[in-house]
Amino acid sequence: MKLIIQIPCYNEEATLPETLADLPKAIEGIDIIETLVIDDGSSDRTASVARSLGVDHVVRFARNRGLAFAFAGGLDACLNAGADIIVNTDGDHQYRGSSIPDLVGPIVRGEADMVVGDRQVDTIQHFSWLKKWLQKLGTRVVRWTSATDVKDATSGFRALSRQAAAQLVVFSSYTYTLETIIQAGKRGLVVTSVPVTTNPKLRESRLIRNIPNYVIRSAVTILRIFMMYESLKVFTLLSLIPLLAALALFARYLYYFGIGQGAGHVQSVVIASGLILISFQALLLGLLADLIAKNRRLSEDVHYYVRYRADGTPSSSRDTAEQ
Repeated sequence: MKLIIQIPCYNEEATLPETLADLPKAIEGIDIIETLVIDDGSSDRTASVARSLGVDHVVRFARNRGLAFAFAGGLDACLNAGADIIVNTDGDHQYRGSSIPDLVGPIVRGEADMVVGDRQVDTIQHFSWLKKWLQKLGTRVVRWTSATDVKDATSGFRALSRQAAAQLVVFSSYTYTLETIIQAGKRGLVVTSVPVTTNPKLRESRLIRNIPNYVIRSAVTILRIFMMYESLKVFTLLSLIPLLAALALFARYLYYFGIGQGAGHVQSVVIASGLILISFQALLLGLLADLIAKNRRLSEDVHYYVRYRADGTPSSSRDTAEQ
């Protein structure tokens, strides 16, 4: 069984040597361990440092494309290199390499398709109380949306089976963490968590530079992915709002009609009729969105068989990276 540890990097020349040195050299149940560095348009010597340290695969983008694109590009490259299991870790040495055996264990034993490292955010000293609260709130929302029991949804420290990696399609240009869990849950993949420990902070986060901006972008990602898979449910619920308001107005009109004052309240009937029309249109939009979602699911299945053919041979779908 072949494990590839992928490390998305952007200007990690200083921290990459420590990250690589900490990776395990042998894991029970794993025959081959290789490393892959994704240099996301770094302006420093990240790629050359990776090669000098003996990294097995280096994927380099000519310009910075963002963490989500780097993660997805790494998955493609790992599949193309024949990985059976893929572990994603950060280039800033946030996560301890000693936790990787715990991450891959459930996949090796056939118990899970994706394993997310639970950082136990309450124990991370450099996280502010606000950041801890937001992390836990986001995890609750993702757990509800994805119908999984993930403990730390924003953790980038995770392991995926080859089949799981081939089924995930990252649409976000910001971060992959929330989106991939929701996708995995909606596709029926088994997602679990294992506790991991983190190292002291070596630098400030490049992803969360502004808490309000991070919250808004994460919320938009969750809403968009949820609507991709549950569009009919969302629009049906939205259609109930004007429908209930219309029924209340009709009831109001019938009350006044019953006491002989109906002539002065005809406007209630007019407004209620308009609200019923809005409700009907919302339901039609839900049906249309559901049909689009079904077509998207077929496209995902085609994408899966392109990336990972039935005979087990992976196929890379990206042609923008240099190996």
